[in-house]
Amino acid sequence: MSGHGAPELTVEGAADLKVAVIAAQWHDKVMNGLLDGAHRALKELGIAEPTVLRVPGTFELPVAAKRLADGGYDAVVALGVVIRGGTPHFDYVCQAATVGLTQVSVDTGVPVGFGVLTCDNEEQAIDRAGLPGSAEDKGHEAVTAAVATAAALRAAL
Repeated sequence: MSGHGAPELTVEGAADLKVAVIAAQWHDKVMNGLLDGAHRALKELGIAEPTVLRVPGTFELPVAAKRLADGGYDAVVALGVVIRGGTPHFDYVCQAATVGLTQVSVDTGVPVGFGVLTCDNEEQAIDRAGLPGSAEDKGHEAVTAAVATAAALRAAL
């Protein structure tokens, strides 16, 4: 399991942070699980009114993240899923999303939670989507990581 060795994050004082969650629309079942996990994490962190924005696909996540990061959000979380097919499209979309989201975070100083699943098949995606029986909950993890980073930065600066 890829989550082996992950830290247990404790986040305090994050309830007043302004957080946005951006979610792609491809693969409804997986995306619903990721969004549910994100909402659970936000609730646990005391963040009552996050902004949720849906975009067509994973390729569109970086531009939406950039606009929100520039718009005063303390943390942005990007959720998506790309499942390998028979063409190089998978590689291009995965690289564009990864590089784009990283660049948004570095350019703006706003933490971007990376909740983009890059899987070989639908079974792998379901196993990471936080659905009943899933081994991992990447939507929850992405929110927790972004908010923990935002809280740490606020405390340090």
